[in-house]
Amino acid sequence: MFNFDSDSSTLLALVIAAVFLIFIFVKYVRIVPQNEAFVVERLGRYRGTLLSGFHLLLPFFDRVAYKHSLKERVIDVPPQTCITKDNIAVDVDGVLYLTVMDPRKASYGVDNYYFASIQIAQTTMRSVIGKLELDRTFGERESINADIIEAVDKASDPWGIKINRYEVRNITPPKSINEAMEQQMKAEREKRAEIARSEGERQAEINRAEGEKLAKINISEGEKQKLINEAQGQAERIRLVAEATALGLKAVAEAIGQPGGTDAVSLRIAESYLNEFGKLAKTNNSMIIPSTLSDVASIVAVGQQVLQANKK
Repeated sequence: MFNFDSDSSTLLALVIAAVFLIFIFVKYVRIVPQNEAFVVERLGRYRGTLLSGFHLLLPFFDRVAYKHSLKERVIDVPPQTCITKDNIAVDVDGVLYLTVMDPRKASYGVDNYYFASIQIAQTTMRSVIGKLELDRTFGERESINADIIEAVDKASDPWGIKINRYEVRNITPPKSINEAMEQQMKAEREKRAEIARSEGERQAEINRAEGEKLAKINISEGEKQKLINEAQGQAERIRLVAEATALGLKAVAEAIGQPGGTDAVSLRIAESYLNEFGKLAKTNNSMIIPSTLSDVASIVAVGQQVLQANKK
């Protein structure tokens, strides 16, 4: 016969022992994931930091008080109203990047390092924006980011937090300021367009003037070359006429030296005299004749004397 009472008690004890072991395993056996850290307290005091891997806690004495991720965290800094140096209210928001470097300091150095980092970033942002005019806030985001990183990183060092970077996301001025800025940008664009147009017209005028100048220079150079060519042609013609005349005179001189040449020249002189005298007579209505025929003989004699002198 089986003793059901003893068997039931044994089974119950085994179940209780199994549940206890499971409780102990679940409660005091910890497997820490990669890039995470667990802060363990023993009887309320800090005992150590568990990094990635398998860990066994002391039952009923140890407990995991804090869990931290060691990966870089991205915190959205909510928009806030900042007053610029020229008394313009702008809404500014940003993004903060941080990493937990010391889990113990992050657990006991501050109650909530997320909230604390956001508050420091916002207060520093208001201080930095208050030192700048509105126009400079848009062009000096890098310096704004650097100032906020320096302030937050310095304040968060006791918390075991490293501020990697901060980025200003939006700077939103009031609607009226936006409209004024749009009108200013429109005026600047129109001004640049007008300057570009005037520069183009000026350059066109300069190009036209240069073209006219070059055209006049080319025309004058052409006229100069034309005159030079005409002068050279005239000089060449004179030279050729002179050479032809010299050759003719040479031929005449050679002919005179031939037998009967003197008589031929005398006849030619007399003939030329009579021809010219006849032309003179035709210019008047009355007929002109030599007063004596001795004039013809005297002209011939003079010509012969010239010829004789040339021969000598």
